[in-house]
Amino acid sequence: MSRVGKKPIPLPKGVKINIGESLQVEGPKGKLSVPIPAGVRFEQKSDQLEVVRDSDQFAAVHGLTRALAANAVQGVSVGFTRELDIVGTGYRADVKGKIATFTLGYSHPLEMLLPAGVDLKVDKQTHLILTGHDRQAVGQVAAHIRALRPPDPYKNKGVRYTGEVLRKKAGKTGAGGK
Repeated sequence: MSRVGKKPIPLPKGVKINIGESLQVEGPKGKLSVPIPAGVRFEQKSDQLEVVRDSDQFAAVHGLTRALAANAVQGVSVGFTRELDIVGTGYRADVKGKIATFTLGYSHPLEMLLPAGVDLKVDKQTHLILTGHDRQAVGQVAAHIRALRPPDPYKNKGVRYTGEVLRKKAGKTGAGGK
């Protein structure tokens, strides 16, 4: 039995669910839809949501479906946050409306259009805070921003997640020749 799948999902105040072809979750932050795979069903008991599987052959999707539903409930009630830091001389970010502009040492500034439901806030030009109700979308945007200039292993310059531990490599030593 899946340990994750067995845990009930608490439904906070203000979150409405609708079980049909897919699980529709609606809350103060927005609306999300979770697909319901075959062999798995949702049961609502007072202020909790339980995921029940029909047989052991659906064990693989049992925990996954519960995790996706729990993320949807948390997203529409509280939301998700991802923080990034920009490290490097002259590296900075700016946001105007839905367009984020990054200066990361290239010959031109990089622009990125933020998807609907994902907001970006910039503190001190080098600390980025991504927020949104869809965990997958927030994580994907954070990965795209990090991919613009991944941290360099020699100088540790680039875009990194806040708290990310990097291994710094030693540079070449100058003992060359015969």
